[in-house]
Amino acid sequence: MGHNGHWTNLPKSWLMQLSIVIPLGPEEPYPEKLVHGLNTGLDEVEILLATTGQHAGPEISAELPEIKVIAGSAGRGRQLNRAADAARGRWLWLIHADSHLPDHAVTQVLEWTRQAQTRLGFCHLRFAEDGPWLTHLNAVGANLRSRWLQMPYGDQTLCLPGKWFERLGGFREDLERGEDLDLVVRARRAGLPIEPIGLTVTTSARRYAQHGWLRNTWQHQVNAMRLIRRAST
Repeated sequence: MGHNGHWTNLPKSWLMQLSIVIPLGPEEPYPEKLVHGLNTGLDEVEILLATTGQHAGPEISAELPEIKVIAGSAGRGRQLNRAADAARGRWLWLIHADSHLPDHAVTQVLEWTRQAQTRLGFCHLRFAEDGPWLTHLNAVGANLRSRWLQMPYGDQTLCLPGKWFERLGGFREDLERGEDLDLVVRARRAGLPIEPIGLTVTTSARRYAQHGWLRNTWQHQVNAMRLIRRAST
């Protein structure tokens, strides 16, 4: 059962190796480039778009029938939990919609899941050029924190066994943001090893351009410390 009762641990038949889950917020555009790059046509991989009522699920499904659209109420934790509940893969790979991954990323992640046994994997972070130059410092800090403290954020993508996701109770649905870090802290506390996958993900830096680098960085750190303390108790 999820933290606020909306997500249940129903028995599943694990038919695939990897389920790729992409949450789409109400204001986010359909990530056409990301989806096409991940859509390898491999039978052991599926892609699920966790959308809200603002997105045209039937139109997306008609364009790419192999993509599964899981629609429902907004909220990243709720959306991710719904999609994870519908996923058929042994592993879940959670990717933000504004991410850009290198060619053959799916093949590399598949290989990692076969070798990793039980792990939570993350990618090396790079920020795109759509924000201030200082976001390069944020990326350096995120990569050091991930390696030294084993605390990656969701924009680094998170890959973990589906059964471990169930064991952890999924994402909290009462958090406006930071549900990814909360899950990582709980996974670490529960004894799930955390390690890099060996890929670099590029994510948008537009929020730093919109809200200011200093303000956004400070708020991010304050919120992270609050979440870490809360998840550790």
